[in-house]
Amino acid sequence: MQQIFKTILFNILFLLNMSELPDFFFTIQQPAFAEFKDRGSKFLAYAYPLTSKEQVKEYIAQLKKEHAKAVHHCFAYRLGMDKTEFRVSDDGEPSGTAGRPILRQIDSRQLTNVLIIVVRYFGGTLLGVPGLINAYKSAAALALQMVPIIQCPVLLQYELHFNYTAMNVVLLITKQYNCTIIQQDTQLFCYMKIGIPKARMSEVLFKLNDLPGIEVKTA
Repeated sequence: MQQIFKTILFNILFLLNMSELPDFFFTIQQPAFAEFKDRGSKFLAYAYPLTSKEQVKEYIAQLKKEHAKAVHHCFAYRLGMDKTEFRVSDDGEPSGTAGRPILRQIDSRQLTNVLIIVVRYFGGTLLGVPGLINAYKSAAALALQMVPIIQCPVLLQYELHFNYTAMNVVLLITKQYNCTIIQQDTQLFCYMKIGIPKARMSEVLFKLNDLPGIEVKTA
C-alpha cells in the first residue's frame, strides 16, 4: 500500500511538471521538396520530419554528397514538445540571411520536429541581404506547402513492470487510450515502455495503478 501511494504521489508531481506542455503538436509526416529561383540562383529546399538532432548531420551529409557543386547548404530545425531546441546555419551566407528566415517559416506554422535544408546554386548575380532573406524564406515556405501538416498527441513515456497474467488487461488499456508501445519484453515477468497521450494521462495512470502487481514509473 505504501509503495502504491508513493507511485501515485510521484505521478502527480510529474504531471504537475508536465502541465505546461501542450496536449498536441504540429509537424510534417513525410519529406518534401521545392525549388525557388531568383536571378539565376537556384534554391532547393528539402523538408524532413525529425525525431532527433543526430538525424540532422545525416541529412546534411546526404545532400552535400548529392549537391557537391552547390555553394551553400543552409538549414534550420525546431525540435521537442516545448520547442526550445533549435539551430540555424547560414553556411557562409551573410549572417541572418538564411537560417533565420528558414526557421521563421517553421515557426510561423507552429511546427516542431521539423528540419529544412536549402541548397543554393549560385547564378552569378549577387542578391543582396533582402534578396537572400526572401529567397531562403520563399524556398522554405514552398517546401512546407508541398506536404500535409499533421496534428500529433504529445506522448509521455512510462515504464511498466507486471506479471504476464496482467498482459491482456494492460494491452486493452493501451489500445483503449491510444497509447504507443515503444518497447516490450514479454516473459513470465513483463516489461513495457509506452507513450501515453498527455490528454489522457490521468485516466491511463488511474487504470494502470488500479491493477494488482503492476509497477508504473516515468521512463
